[in-house]
Amino acid sequence: MKSLISFPSLILSFLVLGILLLALGGYLTPLTRVALAPLVDAQTWFAVRYQAIQDFITAPRNLARLNQRIAQLEAESARLQSQNIELQQKNAELEVLSALLDFARAHPDPQYMSATVIGRDPNPFMRYVHINRGSDDGLRRGMPVVSQQGLVGRISEVIANAATVQLITDPGISINIRLQESGAEAMLGGSITGEVELELIPQDATVDTGDLVLTSGLGGNYPANILIGQITGVRKRPFDLYQTASVQPIVDFSKLNIVLVVTNFRPVDVAPLLPAP
Repeated sequence: MKSLISFPSLILSFLVLGILLLALGGYLTPLTRVALAPLVDAQTWFAVRYQAIQDFITAPRNLARLNQRIAQLEAESARLQSQNIELQQKNAELEVLSALLDFARAHPDPQYMSATVIGRDPNPFMRYVHINRGSDDGLRRGMPVVSQQGLVGRISEVIANAATVQLITDPGISINIRLQESGAEAMLGGSITGEVELELIPQDATVDTGDLVLTSGLGGNYPANILIGQITGVRKRPFDLYQTASVQPIVDFSKLNIVLVVTNFRPVDVAPLLPAP
């Protein structure tokens, strides 16, 4: 009887089976890796070149899209910055208005009218600001002007829709004051440098750095007990008739934007009552 499977086929089957068993056992992995290494390297080389060519072809389009996106982000950033600045300005205005309201509530007797600072005197030797209220609003010369911190000055000139405020730092101003701690009275004046000085302080008065300076109400030009500032230095010499002192105003005039005018105070001119020189 003739064999159905020839001897070479049987040998080939055993060979295939053996190779299969060796592969399943992992014995052919190093050989496979060596055999496939050139193919993998070639495929990697072609893939890198293909990707480089593709990037080169699509780069202008991607760059244009990227530049467009950057421009959009920059525009959005500028818009957000503008909104942030606007919100900060509104918040600062609200803080000032809130402080002014607190000041008015803490001093209920006077009547106040708010005004916005619209200009400053360009003369470096004079200290004035201009506000957007005038005689049409009931303002008159001599009315005191305050801020949420303390005394600003008084109205010196008025027109229909605006007024000029003489600041306490102006060299032409003089204010009767009282030291809160000792109760001593003196005269406050400005200077061409913008510094504020106290004069005519009695020699026997106790004056210390940090003492608060308030309006005394004497002279009829200002209501009493409006805060002006603090003593920063005292000069006392035995042969002088009076002491002098430097004062740091409580109001920051460089940031003065909104003020209150005391509308129910009328200054009194006491000059005719004083003895003739």
